[in-house]
Amino acid sequence: MATDLPDVRALLIAAARAGRDLSYSEMLLALGYRFSRPKMRSLCRLLDAIDAEGRSAGEPELAVLVVRESDRLPGQGWWVGRSDVPADWTGPAARAHVAALQSAAFAWWAGR
Repeated sequence: MATDLPDVRALLIAAARAGRDLSYSEMLLALGYRFSRPKMRSLCRLLDAIDAEGRSAGEPELAVLVVRESDRLPGQGWWVGRSDVPADWTGPAARAHVAALQSAAFAWWAGR
């Protein structure tokens, strides 16, 4: 799945330009995979790599655009180890935090 990095990045940029998020299932299906836990974990590693590259280029993060279908928030792995997030990963503060980061990505990529 590592060879999918350019495709994942392209899907994320297209979503950002369209001003929308994508579920984990949507991402995997767009890449030609069925949803499975191992594929989702591989996707998450790619998302981390894409955000690391983006940070070094001064771009806003894109992984925040990939969300669970149930509540439209990023999965637990996105929240763990971050110092800039609210303690409650599902409440109003979490939604506001995610919305702000998504808006930054939408604005950045809309004009590019």
